Amino acid sequence: MEGLRQDLVELYGASCPAAPGDPYRRPGRQSFSDRLTTDMRRPGFALVIAETDGLTGCAFGFPVCDDGSWWLGFEGTLPRGIGQLTVSGGVFAFAAVMIRPHAQGRRLARRLQERLLADHQASLGATLVDRADGPTLAALRSWGWLDIGELRRPMSPTTFRALVYPRGERAMARMEGLVTMPGDGGPGGA
Repeated sequence: MEGLRQDLVELYGASCPAAPGDPYRRPGRQSFSDRLTTDMRRPGFALVIAETDGLTGCAFGFPVCDDGSWWLGFEGTLPRGIGQLTVSGGVFAFAAVMIRPHAQGRRLARRLQERLLADHQASLGATLVDRADGPTLAALRSWGWLDIGELRRPMSPTTFRALVYPRGERAMARMEGLVTMPGDGGPGGA
């Protein structure tokens, strides 16, 4: 497992390199490794990888508890469809989706996301991203994630954007009207 951990840390560094002069600095490799260790201990943790001649992509996460605690700190009212899917156990939290820059990156990201959701019989993926992390937000949006609003964890200075990834037509129907961009004034707009 230690070899895979090192490969994942390497993929983390390669998946979204900081542009010169980018004011947002992603957490370091050690921080990522520590977070991976913590996530691996969560009930239901799952990981899928894609390889060609080396590790090209990875997605991992864990099921969201049906008590709704994962959404604690959501600003405003959590969309009803998301609340219903959470209570029914149909939401899977993605801790990371990492793709080495590649022409087929979007396709690979979608395949990894769909695989984890299918394996867990989940209708909705969910993730939280620091609202200052423009590159990660842009990548997730290009891979089919929908921005639903902001979330602030108690005792944390970070404000997160909450994004969801619906799997299948039924989940997509529940998400109608939620597609927003920060600042547009709709659900999830800042």
